[in-house]
Amino acid sequence: MMDATGTLYVIATPIGNLEDVTIRALRVMGEVDALACEDTRRTPRILERHNIPRPAALFSYHEHNEDRAAGRIIELLEKGLSVGLCTNAGYPGVSDPGYRIVSQAAESGFRIEVLPGAGAVEAALLSSGLPSSSYTFKGFPPKKPGRRRKFLEMEIDRPHTLVFFESPHRISKLLEDALEVLGDRMAAVCMELTKKFERSERGYLSELCDRFRDAGEKGEVAVVIAGSNEKFVRDDGGEGAE
Repeated sequence: MMDATGTLYVIATPIGNLEDVTIRALRVMGEVDALACEDTRRTPRILERHNIPRPAALFSYHEHNEDRAAGRIIELLEKGLSVGLCTNAGYPGVSDPGYRIVSQAAESGFRIEVLPGAGAVEAALLSSGLPSSSYTFKGFPPKKPGRRRKFLEMEIDRPHTLVFFESPHRISKLLEDALEVLGDRMAAVCMELTKKFERSERGYLSELCDRFRDAGEKGEVAVVIAGSNEKFVRDDGGEGAE
């Protein structure tokens, strides 16, 4: 049984393959008093797949109703009830709704438990073949070219591997701006991670720009770019550093 005091469970869910859900996540989703979901049509698929009964209350929590839904969650926690928080894929709050309610719950002194699980950041980083000992997750770059270049300029001299999420129809723009701002670094474009048509394209930014210029990709995309290290940057002559 859940604790008598109100607890917010932040639950990581599969980023594609429904088998990538933890036993703990399934147990908690079946035991909480309420489940707040980014999409009330998608999260129940996980429950149905694993024959987990729906909680007594299941409602939406997304970017367009965060304030109202957060208020409802706080009310439930104040009554000593348990609430699970899920987004469509991965961790709530990581380029997805969730930060506001977690912050409010923490400020109010409620217990918060994070249930680890699948995440696109780590999957893309490891799939890229680039250094994983130190990295910076940058989320989604700005949509406007000028702001996107300034966003990238902050990373020019930093040695950490960079991980971005991007819309499939803006991959080529991000790659071209990264080439212009960061130089011809090694990178990877990771698509549809954990899904049937998962693939990772690796190479220098100049090569990836050519591959994705008119690719018309669909689905979820993560872009990984090497940090400022001469080992992973190709000079103007087209040769990698020795």
